Amino acid sequence: MKTVPAPAPAKRAKDNERPLVEDIRLLGRILGDEIREQEGDAAFELIEKIRTLSVAFRRDADQEADKALKKLLKGLSGDQTVSVIRAFTYFSHLANLAEDRHHIRRRAIHERAGDTQEGSIDVAMSRLRWAGIAPKTISSTLAQSYVSPVLTAHPTEVQRKSILDAERGIARLLTERDEIKMRSAFFENKKDALSARELAANEAQMRARVMQLWQTRLLRFNKLTVADEVENALSYYESTFLREIPKLYANLEQLLGNNQPVHSFLRMGQWIGGDRDGNPNVSAQTLDYALRRQAEVALRHYLTEVHYLGGELSVSAMLNECTPEMKALAESSPDQNVHRMDEPYRRALTGVYARLAATLKELTGTEAARHAVAPQNPYKRSQEFAAELRTIEASLKANHGSALVAERLHPLIRAVDVFGFHLATVDLRQSSDKHEEVVAELLATARIETNYSALDEAAKRKLLMGLLGDARALQVHGISYSAHTQSELAIFSAAKVMRERFGHEAIRHYIISHTETVSDLLEVLLLQKEVGLMRGVLNGPATSTGADPLSPVCDLIVVPLFETIEDLRNAAPIMREFYALPGIAALVQRSGGEQDIMLGYSDSNKDGGIFTSNWELYRAEIALVELFDELAKSHPIQLRMFHGRGGTVGRGGGPSYEAILAQPPGTVRGQIRLTEQGEVIGSKYANPEIGRRNLETLVAATLEATLLQPTKSATKAYLDAAAELSRNSMAAYRALVYETPGFTEYFFSSTPIREIAELNIGSRPASRKASQRIEDLRAIPWGFSWGQCRLTLPGWYGFGSAVQAFISAGTPAEQKERTALLQKMYRQWPFFKTLLSNMDMVMAKSDLALASRYSELVADARLRKKIFTAIEAEWHSTAQALATITGDKNRLANNAALQRSIRHRFPYIDPLHHLQVELVRRYREGKADERVQRGIHISINGIAAGLRNTG
Repeated sequence: MKTVPAPAPAKRAKDNERPLVEDIRLLGRILGDEIREQEGDAAFELIEKIRTLSVAFRRDADQEADKALKKLLKGLSGDQTVSVIRAFTYFSHLANLAEDRHHIRRRAIHERAGDTQEGSIDVAMSRLRWAGIAPKTISSTLAQSYVSPVLTAHPTEVQRKSILDAERGIARLLTERDEIKMRSAFFENKKDALSARELAANEAQMRARVMQLWQTRLLRFNKLTVADEVENALSYYESTFLREIPKLYANLEQLLGNNQPVHSFLRMGQWIGGDRDGNPNVSAQTLDYALRRQAEVALRHYLTEVHYLGGELSVSAMLNECTPEMKALAESSPDQNVHRMDEPYRRALTGVYARLAATLKELTGTEAARHAVAPQNPYKRSQEFAAELRTIEASLKANHGSALVAERLHPLIRAVDVFGFHLATVDLRQSSDKHEEVVAELLATARIETNYSALDEAAKRKLLMGLLGDARALQVHGISYSAHTQSELAIFSAAKVMRERFGHEAIRHYIISHTETVSDLLEVLLLQKEVGLMRGVLNGPATSTGADPLSPVCDLIVVPLFETIEDLRNAAPIMREFYALPGIAALVQRSGGEQDIMLGYSDSNKDGGIFTSNWELYRAEIALVELFDELAKSHPIQLRMFHGRGGTVGRGGGPSYEAILAQPPGTVRGQIRLTEQGEVIGSKYANPEIGRRNLETLVAATLEATLLQPTKSATKAYLDAAAELSRNSMAAYRALVYETPGFTEYFFSSTPIREIAELNIGSRPASRKASQRIEDLRAIPWGFSWGQCRLTLPGWYGFGSAVQAFISAGTPAEQKERTALLQKMYRQWPFFKTLLSNMDMVMAKSDLALASRYSELVADARLRKKIFTAIEAEWHSTAQALATITGDKNRLANNAALQRSIRHRFPYIDPLHHLQVELVRRYREGKADERVQRGIHISINGIAAGLRNTG
């Protein structure tokens, strides 16, 4: 028998990519046809010419192509420019959809072959089994765990919900197309006329959706409001979270076995509507709106599922028994329809629906879509609703109806358990200086302290501790306080009302931005006490029984956010001093025994550069774990790290699975919260299946980090080397960003930061203060702007200089030893390897040639040359450092999927950069008509979509 040789790797890779190439070509052809039909042949030919010149510029650094492209772009009219930008932007969006589909397709192929992939729950559970960890141990670990991705909005949010909805339609059609082709494979040797007709019908529908996209406005007429951001976020719950999270739990239940319960440890969080830091548009009213809308989305989902359950559970009591509890539930239903008198499940569900409809009306003021009987008897808590569903489940299981449970009822019970009536926990956040202003006014008005802000830290602590031990309120009746104080107190009061209305899970955390002192934490405790969120007093008098009738309980976890490099260094000392105060540890323990601490990635990066930011985060986590382990001897309090990760590497982003496993030993322990920001939310969660995979990685990594503890403590040599690299990296970074004269002018001129700040992109201002200081600029638009000009500077700058300085120290023999040490650190230390892997990814997506185009926007030629030359030199130095340490001279040597992505997408993103530069130039020259502004904004959208997690 002749052996057929295996295909060569290059051919195999090409074959694997063929479906992706076919999808991209199909979508590109449909888009091109729409452009021809609606804009004319001339518009289509212009787009093709720009693409061809742009590819030549990228591939060959062709000077003639460069000149021709500049000349062509300068000659475009406003309408032509907008048309071309829209074409390339939509192509970026469509290519993303094709890539997502291909990712799902390849994963399915691997799983069918038994090759489950890293980051999946299946692989995590296999590793746990191999390690001898019993299902009971896993189950009990999950019962004590808390994993929560937290959706946030920010100033660079670029997607409209209308666009997202149309793209979801195209994604569904791509999935359907794959299914048709799979069916057609069974007719390989026959003419499959049916599949041909189905594919034609599918393409026709796809054309309709692409036409819809082309005719849908990409931009908003008005600046994005908080309500808009709420609606955008809620669309991901409707499309992904409400259905996919129960599926994830079902998978876990299956892998653990039916006898092991799976606690609802994975829950969603939300900042939108409660995050006031730097956003004057967030108020008690937006908090109320956010929670009402969240409740409405959850309740309407439950109503729909209960309606369908009523259709499915047509079980007759004449043919099958039900439990006494089930009979009682059916009898309590207001459904008296004679046609359903022998159908206890339907009768019960009619009553459940009526109660849900009444709950919807009471909590949101809206009406259910359909009514078999009038809404009545609303549920006070979601647990009541879940209990009635469990009564139905138990009856079915006890009476040969288990098969009717799995498809809809069990996922619904899980959804209610996870989402309740609140959908997601909304965090409150405000800057520490704003709390100080409120406390100062309250104290001055009450004639307790006329100038609180002028007190030193010791005096503030003493005063605040005394006030926390006093049962009296600070507010003076009949006095009119400033608008700021009224607004801040209104948020605390609204939180109390919202918790009572929607359940205690609706609001659990109060985050203090810029936490720099212990008094920052005490001020928020005092403001909670002022509105009744904290009851009792600190260190109240003991009674003869030894009990304290005034023992305080606090409703909201006070969460410090340590953001800058200095803040991170002070994190453990501040928390140590906080818990050393009399009564504080007992208060936290009595209030639930949980302490979240938020670590800021974006601001620490802007402050000290990529390596130092990550190193100081690493050190802060170790110090905090040591502190709470020590504290546990007297007061066992659960420490939970809240990672303020952005989407991009420069903002703490990168693959979540690797990031969690790279955490210092002992810092996860089943507890983790992390932010999901802006345009990256769409990239991760717009497609339901991709969304579930991303959620899986969080769960898998948390389980592995907790139970396998794959990360060993770093050796002293590794820690010393990292500390030295950090010092040199931060020095190089700050020398450029904060110490180079003219750098601020260069940044504001060579990136579209001004246009990002001025156009209608987000509800939050791009800067905390009305200035052009880097220090005042929010970290998110800082990173976003560097992505737009393709330098991606926050994701790599300073590392090359640091490695060069580290290796060059000492004799030639010592230099070899130091190089070998760095190489060993890369192989053995997950923290170091993950950080370098993320830098590698960012540098692969950077482009010095395109960045040089943006530098031409800087009017001062000497300044332009000086700073761009320095950045370019550091880029090459960092590339060399990565090659030396990893042994890979080319970027993304170990990331074939991203290599493929860049190869297919970047030729269509590059023209957007060239067009953006031209339009920004016109805008700044005063030629800023509506079309120029629109073109800039659309180009920002297209580039962000194309770069995905580096946008």
